[in-house]
Parts: sequence; C-alpha cells; structure tokens
Amino acid sequence: MDETTEQTLDTVGPRLKHLRLRRDVTLTALAEATGISTSTLSRLEAGLRHPTLEQLLPLARYYGVTLDSLVDAPRTADPRIDLRPLSCADGSVVIPLTRRPGGIQAYKFILPTGSDDTVPDLRSHEGFDWAYVLNGTLRLVLGDQDLILQAGEVAEFDTRTPHWFGATSRGPVEYLSLVGRQGQRAHVRASTDPHRV
Repeated sequence: MDETTEQTLDTVGPRLKHLRLRRDVTLTALAEATGISTSTLSRLEAGLRHPTLEQLLPLARYYGVTLDSLVDAPRTADPRIDLRPLSCADGSVVIPLTRRPGGIQAYKFILPTGSDDTVPDLRSHEGFDWAYVLNGTLRLVLGDQDLILQAGEVAEFDTRTPHWFGATSRGPVEYLSLVGRQGQRAHVRASTDPHRV
C-alpha cells in the first residue's frame, strides 16, 4: 500500500467518529443499524483497523454521505464537474450544483449557527450573485447595508460591491447561490395570467 493511500485511510477513523458524535448515536445503535459489530466500529474509529469496502458501504448509507467524502478521496477532476460537497474549516458546507464549466454556476451553502457579533470579512469580485434562502436566517452584509434574509427571500447584487454571508445565532442556514460573470444575471419571470403556464 502506498503512502498516500495509507494516509487517506488513516483519516477515516476520526471522520467516522465525528459523524457518529455529531448524530449523537451510540456504537451499539450504529452496530444494530449497519450490521457491523460494536468492537469493529470502535477499532475503526480509533484507527486501529482500516475499513473494508463492505464496512464503508453501510456506514456511508447510514450517514447519508458518499464514499468519496467518507474517505476524503483526493479530487482529480475539475471542481466545476466534481460535485462532491466541500467541507470548510468553519463548519460550513458548499455543494456545487452545476456540471458544465462557464456560464452561471449554482451552489448550495449550509452554514452552521453563527454569532451575531461576528465581524464580517467583506470580499468583492467580478460578476453577479443571486442568493435564495431555503431554511434559516441569512445575514448579508452588502457594502454599508447589514441585511437579514429569511426563508423564501432573495437578494441579487453586483459582486463588485464588497459583501459577506453568515448565519446568525438563530441557527444554521441553507441557501442557494447563482454566480455569473459580469453581465450575466439571473432573471425571474412571473405571469399574472392564470391561464398561462
């Protein structure tokens, strides 16, 4: 086994333990759900044993994650095509939703519960952003405006305006973001004609 493979497998144990603790599941309950013995699960989490594919498959199904994310397989494809979720150091998750390069790119963001006194780190770049809140409360700092968006609300803006997204103390937030190059904007069409589909 080469060194890269060995290092990848060494990280699986802590990742499995983190997933279990985050779900607040006991080893006994996990063993019953997956058919893997409690002692084997304990050794896997402690890194005393490398997992087999037969063990990883039921664990991935139970946690609702891909095998790639479970073992943190190295990315070999263009990130615009490789649609695996990206976990960030701050606990947020970014899920790419578009496969084709170029044009408007779609992402789903999941941000953990934030702090209301967080000092925003504003950024700017070329393009337009269209953000739609799916669940929770999103804080959007846009230039000198500090906005609170609720589920079902949307914001569209020129990303050359310094901006920052964050969750509040009210809980985690999920939102969609469509990002396009300069001049590319999301267009919403609404019809008042009840007979028009």
